[in-house]
Amino acid sequence: MPNPIEFYFDFSSPYSYLASEKIEALAARYGRRVQFKSILLGAAFQAAGTRPLVDIPLKGEYSKRDIERSARYEGVPLALPQPFPIGTVGAARAQLWLSDRDAERADAFVHAAFRAYFVRGRNIGLGDVLEQVLREVGADAAEVLQAIQQPAIKERLKSQVDGALARGVFGAPFIFIDGEPFWGNDRMPQIERWLAQGPF
Repeated sequence: MPNPIEFYFDFSSPYSYLASEKIEALAARYGRRVQFKSILLGAAFQAAGTRPLVDIPLKGEYSKRDIERSARYEGVPLALPQPFPIGTVGAARAQLWLSDRDAERADAFVHAAFRAYFVRGRNIGLGDVLEQVLREVGADAAEVLQAIQQPAIKERLKSQVDGALARGVFGAPFIFIDGEPFWGNDRMPQIERWLAQGPF
């Protein structure tokens, strides 16, 4: 079986959300599966010496316009939430914990959490909202919320973030296909050509 498509993302990244709505169908067309890997963009920004797009002078206002236009262009529902961005440590740990136990439920959680935040404006950085989203995908919310406070899962996420940085991940979405890195939702046409025809 071909290598999975590795999809690094942060739950507060709107471009990750947009890409997440398409990547599985694209992968399936070429006999691939997607391996979702949650990271924390704050660590990547610190390592790269940058900050969230919306906080950068001049570029910030443009980025909001581009995010909304990109969603309309792709036919993906999106309403920029407030507050934005948010802390996503809890959601990232939950996704990682679920992925170790039930990959299908973990993938459902990725989509449910993204849509909760970027479609319905629910702050998934809050414990009660995270609990509701976990219940929506049929997870034992109490078990997950307890598990994500344990040192083992905290270390697992730290290790995943460190591993991503070591591979050169500096933003999200960051997608690897057979080791080839692609950064950004706007690289989807290149990703499809790579999957269809191989390296170029």
